[in-house]
Amino acid sequence: MRIGMFTDTYPPYINGVSTSIVMLKRALEKKGHQVFVVTVNNEITKYRYEENGKVIRIPGLPIGIYDYRLSGIYPIRCVNKIKKWKLDVIHSHTEFGVGTFARIIAKQFNIPLVHTYHTMYEDYIHYITKGYFNNASKKIVEYLTLFYCDKTISELIVPTKKTYDLFKEKYKVARNVHIIPTGIEVERFYKEKFTKSMTEKYRKELGIDKDDFIIVFVGRLAQEKNVEFLIDAQKDISKKYPNSKLLIIGDGPDIEKYKKMAQKLGIKDNVIFTGKVPWEIIPNYYQLASVFVTASKTETQGLTVIEAMAASKVPVCIDDESFRNVVIDDLNGKIFKNKRQYKADIFELIENPDELKRLSKQARRNAEEYSSKYFAERVLDVYKIAIENAPKDKYKIVTTIKKMWKGKDE
Repeated sequence: MRIGMFTDTYPPYINGVSTSIVMLKRALEKKGHQVFVVTVNNEITKYRYEENGKVIRIPGLPIGIYDYRLSGIYPIRCVNKIKKWKLDVIHSHTEFGVGTFARIIAKQFNIPLVHTYHTMYEDYIHYITKGYFNNASKKIVEYLTLFYCDKTISELIVPTKKTYDLFKEKYKVARNVHIIPTGIEVERFYKEKFTKSMTEKYRKELGIDKDDFIIVFVGRLAQEKNVEFLIDAQKDISKKYPNSKLLIIGDGPDIEKYKKMAQKLGIKDNVIFTGKVPWEIIPNYYQLASVFVTASKTETQGLTVIEAMAASKVPVCIDDESFRNVVIDDLNGKIFKNKRQYKADIFELIENPDELKRLSKQARRNAEEYSSKYFAERVLDVYKIAIENAPKDKYKIVTTIKKMWKGKDE
């Protein structure tokens, strides 16, 4: 099967979306399918062709939100190259820029279009409005979301029931919405892949002692991730347990603000910032953790939670539906509703090593359910539906589906 992935974010730019696309691409290729990628060139405003022409990077302009660039909706220079790919299905992972281009190409060449909705845009409006016209902006976001995710596609995928409810209960869409949690290469994070000497190297670099209790957060350092909650709570945690340290892995627009906050609270020695960490060595940093924490309520799924669980780390997450699909309180992790409960959960895990070990083992077991192989199989099922329902020549439909299922069984 020949699959086209259209996305605004792709490595070396790293976030949850680009990670999920790489995982899906690799898993599909392992099953014998050919995957082509159209994305934005996040470095320079030029076209670039990689992987023997199977990856096209098109020029994009900075839009002032992190390092994102927005491409034109019809970069004509690459249309003929995409036509030669002879795609059976297009899978878009963004609504704007490259996402609009995907819809035009799908319409122009009569190719079924599957779309995954990755981002709860209502949670990011403040970057554009700066606090002004939020209500009006949310209405615009709702209109655009429905247009891109309901009116212009063949099938819609969402990663969690939280996102499913957005479309079914709030936006009232009648179309099929497929819930498929994003998969990861769980084996990358297995603790047995890392030697003591490898872990010790990172401990020394970060000034972490062997007996320290390390509370890890991994993600973008920005308002919607609620990192302030974790830093503020760390003041009381460090007061009771001076050997506890909050390790914040990642970068973002608010990193300097958070560093100043830790200093002001008098806990700068108990809050460690790594800055930006390359995607390929992130698993090494999970090995330093005693527990993984997040207080973000803006996730559609939260891949870092699954990564931590695969690394046998206990997830301690705020009560949000995006995490409740993965974390079951007191079975494979902890779910907290407020700062008091969060601190109580951390205290319990520091004071009770046996409980920490029990939850750690169960977290590892449950992470297996989110393997990239299983993820790819479920996405292939949606591709099949999109192709079967497309108004195409019957012989081509049957041939394509046969190819797809042959690859799936390999």
